Amino acid sequence: MSSEAVIVVGAGLTGLSATWYLHQRGIPALLLEAEAEVGGNLRSRSEDGFLRDLGPNSLMIKGDLLPDLIRQLQLEDRVVEANPLARRRFVLNRRGHPVALGPDVLFSSSLLSLSARLRLLSEPWRPRRPQSQNDESIADFVRRRLGPEALTWMVDPFVSGVFAGDPEKLSVTAALPRLAAMEAESGSLLRAALRRRRAGKKEGSSRLVSFRGGLQELPRALAARLPPDRLALSRPLTHLQRRGELWHLQTPAGDLECRRLVLALPAAESARLLRAEAPELAAELEAIVYPAVATVALGFPREAVDHRLDGFGLLIPRRLGIETLGVLFSSTLFPERAPPGMVLLTAFLGGAQQDISGRSPAELEAQALADLRPILGIRGDPAYHRCALWPRAIPQYALGHRQRVERIHELRRQLAGLELLGNWQGGVALGDCVVQADAFQRTFAQVDTATGPS
Repeated sequence: MSSEAVIVVGAGLTGLSATWYLHQRGIPALLLEAEAEVGGNLRSRSEDGFLRDLGPNSLMIKGDLLPDLIRQLQLEDRVVEANPLARRRFVLNRRGHPVALGPDVLFSSSLLSLSARLRLLSEPWRPRRPQSQNDESIADFVRRRLGPEALTWMVDPFVSGVFAGDPEKLSVTAALPRLAAMEAESGSLLRAALRRRRAGKKEGSSRLVSFRGGLQELPRALAARLPPDRLALSRPLTHLQRRGELWHLQTPAGDLECRRLVLALPAAESARLLRAEAPELAAELEAIVYPAVATVALGFPREAVDHRLDGFGLLIPRRLGIETLGVLFSSTLFPERAPPGMVLLTAFLGGAQQDISGRSPAELEAQALADLRPILGIRGDPAYHRCALWPRAIPQYALGHRQRVERIHELRRQLAGLELLGNWQGGVALGDCVVQADAFQRTFAQVDTATGPS
């Protein structure tokens, strides 16, 4: 049996970043990954001149942490900046026409009615909600502050596009903490936005990027900088058990033991592994829902698509009864995503409000094409089409989520040497995963290395 000081399970972005940060501190953690490649849902594929990301498609950079990581990994010359047109986002209006989101929404009736626009303008005079009240859904928060039409035509499609979620079920304090904080601090979303602008805290300070070979370049670079014997691919963990001060791990390739065990996995997978050892903890983890999401890549000759594709993409409100959640204009967003004279679109289907389980890739591709054809003015069949189905895609920060996470860690602390990481806490964005990994390594207590690699 091999004995380790620290074992990390799961080579998604969080697990890889945590392992890499530990190695930077001289802690030679061993990283186990069940799949044959690293990255979790960060998957990039280049085929027939098209470059597609099967999961997340872009990385938002704020602050210094991600730029520092990219520099340390020597990836600066691999970074590609998003097209400036990416600042332009479209949403489908009630007549089924794409309209650009922006300040013009307040002056145009194509998305919101006159009464809804007046309701938006009255937001600064709406009373704030007492902080002592129970958790509030995104839907209730938006209806209270901005009105029902803003929820239907602006926020609901955003929540579907970012979280694949249902705003009636998601917690505003857990899923959109910044929004809740704006009301708590300023009493008004519009007032808070104006104050931040005056203070110079503008959204323009962030950068939207990818890499020349797609987003999977980042986890691949992290993996490449670990010692070869510190990363074990195709090594699933089948069972774990606490024995005295050590964790005993069973894998098809042999058993392991360690003092410190870090599970950087989806909540349901951590629950499966912990069910025998900690059933109450496993039940809390298992209660975190992950809806299925499919990404459908469609490539066309440029002249086969009437829409100018002059933006980030298009979101589709659920009220319209269209299955596709939204579509990214991938070849506009980043360079070299399609061959010359071609365009690449990436559609998203599924999520918490639409069950796609049991649907075949061919059915999902056909559905995306049928939905987008009249919206974007598509003629003919795609020259390129691929579908990736993620049975458990994005964790849902449901009502009571923050309290659930607190209970999870209370129960976790009863199991000495166990750490739990993953995007079911701390934010679902890729940048949040790296922030979480960095925070973890900063508080990680140096372990007795007497049981180090053997």
